[in-house]
Parts: sequence; structure tokens; C-alpha cells
Amino acid sequence: MFQDDGSSSVTSSPLQFFSMMSLSPSIGSPYSWFRELKSEERGLYLIHLLLTCANHVASGNLENAEIALGQISHLASADGDTMQRIAAYFTEALAHRIIKSWPGLHRALNATKMSLVSEEILVRKLFFEMFPFLKVAFVLTNQAIIEAMVGEKMVHVIDLNAAYPTQWLALFQCLSARPEGPPHLRITGIHQQKEVLDQMAHRLIEEAERLDIPFQFNPIVSKLENLDVEKLRVKTGEALAISSVLQLHSFLASEDELRKRSPVTLKNSNGLHLQRVSQMNQNTLGELLEKDMVNGYSPSLDSTLSSPLSSTASTKMDYFLNTLRSLSPKLMVVMEQDSNHNGSTLMERLLEALYSYAALFDCLESNVSRTSMERLKVEKMFFGEEIKNIIACEGAERKERHEKLAKWIQRLDLAGFGNVPLSYHGMLQARRLLQGYGCDGYKIMEENGCAVICWQDRPLFSVSAWKCRK
Repeated sequence: MFQDDGSSSVTSSPLQFFSMMSLSPSIGSPYSWFRELKSEERGLYLIHLLLTCANHVASGNLENAEIALGQISHLASADGDTMQRIAAYFTEALAHRIIKSWPGLHRALNATKMSLVSEEILVRKLFFEMFPFLKVAFVLTNQAIIEAMVGEKMVHVIDLNAAYPTQWLALFQCLSARPEGPPHLRITGIHQQKEVLDQMAHRLIEEAERLDIPFQFNPIVSKLENLDVEKLRVKTGEALAISSVLQLHSFLASEDELRKRSPVTLKNSNGLHLQRVSQMNQNTLGELLEKDMVNGYSPSLDSTLSSPLSSTASTKMDYFLNTLRSLSPKLMVVMEQDSNHNGSTLMERLLEALYSYAALFDCLESNVSRTSMERLKVEKMFFGEEIKNIIACEGAERKERHEKLAKWIQRLDLAGFGNVPLSYHGMLQARRLLQGYGCDGYKIMEENGCAVICWQDRPLFSVSAWKCRK
């Protein structure tokens, strides 16, 4: 508790001594009075425990990390309030990071883990239904394609993540209504699961026949990083558009990181220490986290966001963007998470991830029942796995390397792409979609001709359009 002049003030709140508590076996159990705290006070206490635990993990102090994990596991809950739920997944991620320092143990614990295609398809569908983010991105992408392809007789769209036929079904409707009639349309869909591409092909071919649109679907079963460009079959005379939905960030590992072994070595990361905890009067976890809690640290003001790109920028990313540019697309639309999850230290990434995933969990808290099994699946299989990758993984194994829009603008500009401002009509459609979603927390902002989709005032996803510079 600090006043503006830095002096301490006395308060009767139990939060007064949270930051003074040392995690040791001698501490009396806080669990009995934990339940009597207000929701925001419970959340703040869990944040304190998480940050303390992460500092122990980062510095390799496994004894104290184990004590902290034990305390958090008694208080966190995957079906509790927002902070209890998010604490459960961050705790799991920290534990996973510790276990990865013993590769044999880690492999043994994950030897029988299976990923069912049917479950992945279901979770992807649930994410699409529960949140407006993809719907907004698809509206903006389709409008940008329609505007770029006016008068074109042959259109080829490359979908770098062909998992959502809904996007292209909507595009079919718009193209069929063109005054000059629909173009000959070809869609190349890239996905590592054949079943997903088969489902997309069936739905798109059926709709194209119904609307009498000349159409071809070219499926490519491949991981994006192993893509054979020749299979894209880009032809002379066709106007090319590329759609990248939440894909480019996985190419951001630098060469130095790729040389490292995947198993995590616990080491000191100049960890930040929780020094003070403020009285909270907030209603959502996102608002709770917006308070200045950690050594003056404010992720939203992190200077790294405006810094130039590092000289060790990913050559994988450079190569991939150069490959896309060599195809001479008339348009490329990129959707990415608008978050700074690619820091070099564990504490940087954990703090930034707390901010952004707090907002996503708040979205669900606002309009989905806590007992919903569908909500639990999205939180565990979608967000939980992303959190685990951000916190527990390093090197080539860390794929969830989300960065802010400002970095993407710099990177795409350096790769020879020029920004295409999203049109007024596209932004109007996107805003109308959000207004009809039945939840006041969603907002859309314009930034440098791009769209940033927010929860309250927290940016979460960006959509930007690009063309090749001559």
C-alpha cells in the first residue's frame, strides 16, 4: 500500500501483507481465509503466488518453486472464477517447464498422449462460435479480396490455414453477386490434416455448384514450414490473394534459438520481483491486471514494442515472406495475435501472457456459464496449450511467438510489402458484426490502416492487408 509520495499507508485489507509472505512450509495455511476474500482480492493473491513461483522457476530454485506450486494448486481451479481458472493453466505451464529439464521424465509422462483430429476440429469450431475474432477477420479479408479483384476473370486464393470453410462460403456469395458475374475461382488450402481439407473441399464444391461459380479446390496436406511451393501451382494470368490466419508467428524463432536444444535449462532470467500490491476495486481480471503491480512494469508500455527489429530476426521468417512475395500476390491479408509473447526471458513472457489471456478468459466469463463443458474445452485445449507453449518451451519448439502489430508492420515492410489500408466499408461491416454480437466489451480500432480487435481497451488480434511493392 503506497501513497502518491511513496510512503506507506495502513489498511485493514489482508492484501497488506501478501507481498511480505515468504513461501515456506512454516506458513500457516491461507486457504481458510482465502475463500472469505472478495473476488478481486483472491485474484490478486493468486497473481502474487504465480509471479513468486515463476521467479523461483526462472532462477532454478526448485524447492521453493515446488512449495509455491503446491499452494497455488490448492487455490486454483479449472472450473472456478476467472483468476482461479487462468491460474490453473499457468501453474500447469510452469510445472511443465520444470519437468522439461528432465527430458527422460518428460518423454515418459507424454509417451501415451494422443491428439485426436475430431477433438481439434471441435475445439476450433467452439472457438469460432464463442468469440467474434475470426468472424471479424473473415469479413475484413473477404472485403479486401473483393475490392482488390474487381474486374478480374481468374482469381486464385491461397489459404495458409484451411480450417474454416465458412470464410470462403461467404466469399462465394459476394462473388456470385458481382455485376460482371463471378470469376473463375481457385482456392488452394494448406493444412496438415487431410480430414480437415476433405471436409472443406466437400462444402466448397457443393456451394460453388449451387451458385454456379466455376471453381477448383487444390488441397495440400503439409505443415506450413514444410510447404513445397511448386504444389501451389500459381499460374500466369490469375490474380493471386493470400490469406494468413494466425500462422506467421510460428516462423519467428531466430537462428540462434534454432541451434539450441529443445529441453529447457533452468537459469536466472534477472527475474522481476513482486514488491507491492495495490487495493483492487475492479470487476474483471483484465482490469485487475492493468494495475501497476510488478516493479513498475507495464506490458502495455513496454519499450520493446517500438524498438527496431533485432539483427537476429528469424531467417525462417525472412525466407517464408520472400517466398510469398515471389508469388507476386495482388493482395495478402494477415491476422495475428496482437500481444508481446516473444520475449527472451520467462518473466517477460509470463507477465505479457497474463495480460492477454486474462482478457480472453474475461470474454468467456462475461457470456458463458462457468459450468459449460464447451468453455472448459476451449480454455484447456486451446488457450491452455498456447500458454504451455509460451511458458514451458524454448527454441524451435516454441511456436506461439505472438508480437504486436507495430512489429509486423516493420517486418512486412522490410520484406517488400506495402500496406493496403482496410476500406471504410470493410471496417463498417466489422463494427456492425461486433455490435450485433450481444456483448459490449468487444471493440475494433483502426491503427495505421489496419484493424485491431480489443476486449475493453486491451488489443487482442490485428488484421492487416498488404501488396507487393514494385
